[in-house]
Amino acid sequence: MKTLRTPEERFENLPGYDFQSHYLEVDNNLRLHYLEEGDRNGPVALLLHGEPSWSYLYRKMIPILSENGFRVVAPDLIGFGKSDKPVEKSDYSYQKHIDWLSTLIKELDLNNILLFCQDWGGLTGLRLITEMEERFSMVVASNTFLPSGTTEMPESFLKWREYSQHSPGFDTGKVIDKATVQPLSREVIDAYNAPFPSEEYKAGARIFPMLVPVDFDDPEAAKNRKAWEKLQQWRKPFLTIFGDADTIMIGAEKVFQKLVPGAKGQDHTILHAGHFIQEEKGEELAELVVAFYKKNTG
Repeated sequence: MKTLRTPEERFENLPGYDFQSHYLEVDNNLRLHYLEEGDRNGPVALLLHGEPSWSYLYRKMIPILSENGFRVVAPDLIGFGKSDKPVEKSDYSYQKHIDWLSTLIKELDLNNILLFCQDWGGLTGLRLITEMEERFSMVVASNTFLPSGTTEMPESFLKWREYSQHSPGFDTGKVIDKATVQPLSREVIDAYNAPFPSEEYKAGARIFPMLVPVDFDDPEAAKNRKAWEKLQQWRKPFLTIFGDADTIMIGAEKVFQKLVPGAKGQDHTILHAGHFIQEEKGEELAELVVAFYKKNTG
């Protein structure tokens, strides 16, 4: 497997991203980057990003969560951020992403985990909580879903998938900028572009939308249907916080609220934000997560 590693100087002086880097080998010399802040003995807040972002997306949430006693762990998925980037699209699969994250959870021996997941963070994280249920204590799902091939995907997603495959530039920073209500500064857009010095680094970002299981007979859709069976028995606390301007995920929160028993009685929230809700509402999200944790442990 040929891999690339983004030069460290690409990440120098990024606004708001003053965290110490940690690394873990997850598969045949494949290096996964993660942040770890806060109380090592506290409850774990596992923050999973999606496509095409990286742990930079959580920079506003991490300080608040760590100040409130959490051991905050925010990995960069393989192919993103400071993690290694296989150069062939065929080196990526839905299951491989889950396996890589499973290795992180096991190697760091993470338990009593509050999962915060958005976008592909949910496609991976919601599978993980059903496969490693004993390690997770509660969930916050934000602008995400677990597709199982049983419903049609919105037109906005199909257009996004087409764009990801055929856009000549595939400017990841602009992708994020277009999916927020408030325009991002040039510095922040550059920070989201930092992991990708050239097209050769973008195989993971390019292929991710094609890995979403939209067809019923997709093997990953079958796995997700099994995960849904377990989610419909999930009685641990489950909170949804969605953005009202996210055209792809709008309405998905109602499915979680209806089908997941642990969602009953929680303070579900809709914020005025786009798809990348952490970028726009990071501090407010963090405070809502802290309140959710305290409500369900007090």
